[in-house]
Parts: sequence; C-alpha cells; structure tokens
Amino acid sequence: MQLMMTAGSGTAEDWTTHLVDDAPGIRGLLARTRRIAVLGIKIAAAADAPAYYVPAYAQRAGYEIVPVPVYYPDVAEILGQPVSRTISAIPGAVDMVNVFRRSGSIDAHVDDILAKRPASVWFQLGIRNDAAAERFARAGIDVVQDRCLLVELQAIGR
Repeated sequence: MQLMMTAGSGTAEDWTTHLVDDAPGIRGLLARTRRIAVLGIKIAAAADAPAYYVPAYAQRAGYEIVPVPVYYPDVAEILGQPVSRTISAIPGAVDMVNVFRRSGSIDAHVDDILAKRPASVWFQLGIRNDAAAERFARAGIDVVQDRCLLVELQAIGR
C-alpha cells in the first residue's frame, strides 16, 4: 500500500519497502554494508556454532565485526575485536545488526537496536519476528528475516 499526502506536503514512505526479501535487494544491502554488529555472537570455543562461524566468515570477507554477546559476561574480545554489551553502546555508526537470537528473544533487544539506528537488521536463518521487523521497517531500517548471511555472502562472491 503506497501512502500519499496532499500536494506540497511530501509523501510518506511505505514501510514495507524496508522488508528486503529478494536477491537484488540483498545484494544492494550487502554492498552498502561495511560494519556489522553481531548480537548473540558466540566465542571461539563454540566455533562450530553459526553464531561464531558466520561472523568469522563475514570478517574474512572484509566486513568489520562488532561483537555483542548475550552470554559470556567476562569476555572482552571476540574475533580480535572488543566486545560491546549492548547495540546502543557501540561507538560510531553501525550498518547492520546481524541477530543470532531466538525469535521470541528479539523483543527484548528492539528498543536498544532502534536507539542505534542501524541501516539494516538481519535475522539469521530460522529467525523470524514480524512485529519486530515491522517496528524496524517503520523506523526506516531495512530488515532481512530468515536468511543466512554466510550463504548470501557466498552467493555474491564475497
């Protein structure tokens, strides 16, 4: 549904345009991304977990990774990068928040993510939260749900 306002007052953007679910949209989003905060990242001792090896792959592909673990309160560094405890506490801009949290656990992080205003939020494969996705999209943040970042990076040759 396209929202229109009266002449001279501009137009209101249709928030659903921020729901990215096609190959061209994902390619464009990844091309604009440089710095990825990884919410729910795991440590090297869990190297066989997607929440570790997916961000490790993205880092090798040239993206800057900002670890934001949910567990591991004593860990100060993951993938050679300093840990942030919340998304909003990360210094500087964030292009993407890559989410490794169960669908029902995302709601607890929505306000924190919105406070940071990343360009995009990516829910990993198997993770979907339509209410959170709508809140992000209405705030002008691009949202990808239920897709593996590693698979998409491989698809574009990164």
